[in-house]
Amino acid sequence: MNYKNYYTILGISENADENEIKKAFRKLAVKYHPDRNPDDKKAEEYFKKVSEAYEVLSDPDKRKENDKLKQSYKSYTNNQNNTNNNKKYTSTNNFDLSKYKNFEEFISDLFDYSSSNQNSKTKVHYNKTQSSENIDYQSTSSEQETTLYLTYSEGFHGTQKRLNLGNKIISVRIPSGAKDGSRIKIKRKNTKNLHREYDENFYLNIQLTPHSFFSFESDSLACEIPITFDEAVLGTTIDVPTPDGMVAVKIPAGIQNGTLLRLRGKGWINPQNKRGDQLIRIKIDTPQKINNMEKEYYKKIFNSRDYNPRINIQNIKL
Repeated sequence: MNYKNYYTILGISENADENEIKKAFRKLAVKYHPDRNPDDKKAEEYFKKVSEAYEVLSDPDKRKENDKLKQSYKSYTNNQNNTNNNKKYTSTNNFDLSKYKNFEEFISDLFDYSSSNQNSKTKVHYNKTQSSENIDYQSTSSEQETTLYLTYSEGFHGTQKRLNLGNKIISVRIPSGAKDGSRIKIKRKNTKNLHREYDENFYLNIQLTPHSFFSFESDSLACEIPITFDEAVLGTTIDVPTPDGMVAVKIPAGIQNGTLLRLRGKGWINPQNKRGDQLIRIKIDTPQKINNMEKEYYKKIFNSRDYNPRINIQNIKL
């Protein structure tokens, strides 16, 4: 197990707030998204790392645990650097670090992630790599569930995953429409009790890695689409990405910022194998820079406009 510096992966400081984390992730997710880098394995792997970093740092509890792990890693590394000629070094509370061959053994013992008994079949992996092709999960009767990370594409279309059940590896089909909160029951074959066909069941709790464009609002797939001021005033037709590809959407004249439009039957697959809706949230994007001709036209509009959006607040008083 190697410690991963998620702050470095996202290119942010350890004091970054929620908005800085989200902004850094979106920038990198767009840059390295597989759809923009077809057949580029390096970009695909970095996208997984970025998604994993965001999944940890955007969750206050996971971020706190990761920061504790970082301090433990630094402590271990500093002590290992001082080890010379097999000399044993101990901390101020007589904790012997020389007995550990690597950081994985150290952190497993520190957090009691694995048993010191070599015959134990219990094994838990901390910070499981998201969207891994092989999900290492070895279960005992006391461990009955684990989290399975999927990309939006895997969740929407369905996928095949491999699970390690300790004594054998099985292939599990994830049905289409899986998303955060989905729980899949896996029956584990009983090899000890001949009177029971199956041992205790265990469950896969599905969690989707963040997407650079799509998100969820309740049960509906959602996205945010920027339009210009003149498109909002005059109305237009724009192309909007959906799980099925680009779809032409009519924007009515006079639309307001934040308005929700609904594409029926273009959203996520529900448990009844039917399509839900896709929501489009309109964002009027004000340009930061305009050329001289645009500036002149905006001045003409400003000077000739009859509409006053603040007419109803002129007489407001306490």
